[in-house]
Amino acid sequence: MSTHLKDYNFHLPEELIAQRPPEERHQSRMMVIDRSTSSREIIPFQEFPSFLKEGDLIVRNNTKVIPARLFGHKKESGGKVQALLCEERKTGLWQAMLKPGRRLRADTIIQIENTKDEYFTVKEKLDDGTYLIQFSNPDVLSVLDKYGHIPLPPYMNREDDEQDRQRYQTVFADQPGAVAAPTAGLHFTDDIFAQCAEKGASFTDLTLHTGIGTFQPVSCEDLSQHQMHSEFFELSESSAKKIHTTKKNGGRIFAIGTTSVRTLETCANPKNFIQAGKGKTQIFLYPPKTPQVTDCLLTNFHLPKSTLLMLVSTFFPREEVLAAYESAVENQMRFFSYGDCMLIV
Repeated sequence: MSTHLKDYNFHLPEELIAQRPPEERHQSRMMVIDRSTSSREIIPFQEFPSFLKEGDLIVRNNTKVIPARLFGHKKESGGKVQALLCEERKTGLWQAMLKPGRRLRADTIIQIENTKDEYFTVKEKLDDGTYLIQFSNPDVLSVLDKYGHIPLPPYMNREDDEQDRQRYQTVFADQPGAVAAPTAGLHFTDDIFAQCAEKGASFTDLTLHTGIGTFQPVSCEDLSQHQMHSEFFELSESSAKKIHTTKKNGGRIFAIGTTSVRTLETCANPKNFIQAGKGKTQIFLYPPKTPQVTDCLLTNFHLPKSTLLMLVSTFFPREEVLAAYESAVENQMRFFSYGDCMLIV
């Protein structure tokens, strides 16, 4: 059980980083890791429902990606500015990354691209290098919906397009606030969920608004020194009760994505198994920690040396995780957001 950053590295050929989604959501491949037999196989994702049993519970993150990237120009000089919204602080006031940010002083007005009267004002620069910006229109989500761009991850070397508006979003997303998709959910269709229900599984949702920190590299060799980014989460009373009842009745908790795991483990309770909660989480899951709530995990393939790869290594040994990743590379599986997935049972 390693807590050293260097031990979570692997070689990934650049051509395996998926730049586009498959033609249909369900057309990805799935590597299945069976921990009871230490076996693995690669099968079509459409076979996911076959791993479910009567009484299992599928837990999904219903966060919705907002078109958080805005382009504009300084009202006075015309200099181009790009904004990536991170988090709403209060009505109309957002924390954002601005580029180029070196010469952006307080009270600078940025006219939003392709608008006549939509703009934001730079209020102050924060200690972490981000900015507080105040929008002229307090209904910021409507501004983003009209003029914003989907904030594709940095490893997709392209601009977003109309297809990304639909495909960089799960079919069950309904809580706006994320700037990165909970990508394990991208494989599902309504038909796949119907097949899961036929197997006797039920569903419940939670919310974790994935932030830009999910792409933040780990810079310290000792993992215990890493400062995890903060993200908003919410687990309702009804969802917590459903999870508790499932476990009590012998069902398994299937987490769809690492964001679901992070929320479930944030709400884990030694006395009651799990409790409802709402707020910010900075939970960092890495070996030798083990999941307290989650039984099975569906997740995409993650970046080398990432906190998400470390989270996966809490489900089965790091050496076996890296061997599975090596096998994924050998089998030309697609990596990251629009890529293939792994099911751990």
